[in-house]
Amino acid sequence: MTERTRNPLSSQYQNYGGRGIGVCPRWRSFENFAADMGSTFDEALTLERRNVDGDYSPENCYWATVKEQTRNRRNNHVVEWRGRRMVVTDWAELLSLKPNTVIYRLRRGWSVERALTKGANPAVLAKLAESPTELRANRPAA
Repeated sequence: MTERTRNPLSSQYQNYGGRGIGVCPRWRSFENFAADMGSTFDEALTLERRNVDGDYSPENCYWATVKEQTRNRRNNHVVEWRGRRMVVTDWAELLSLKPNTVIYRLRRGWSVERALTKGANPAVLAKLAESPTELRANRPAA
């Protein structure tokens, strides 16, 4: 976190400090960082920012799995369909499609409707009238 936001020689600096992302003054002390974030630390988790354009701070950071973190990238393709807004990866997982297939279809000019329904799990398509929470809870196993 400190290296990528403060050291111009860091390989990741251009994506963090170079974009104006910093670390809150309180977290310049590891003890303060640990006091704010340490109780939830787990080696399977990584530090994530809710707002990818915001600073590292207690109100903007949380521990996330790698899977959760991939959903919060600047280059994610967000799709709105049938009143719901999700990244392509989530739509593909929900509908039993491959993310790259959906992205390829959209880049080829397919409508969102066609890109997400062709080859999709019919049972999930039938449940799209339900709430997003129910859809996630009833998602078929991969």
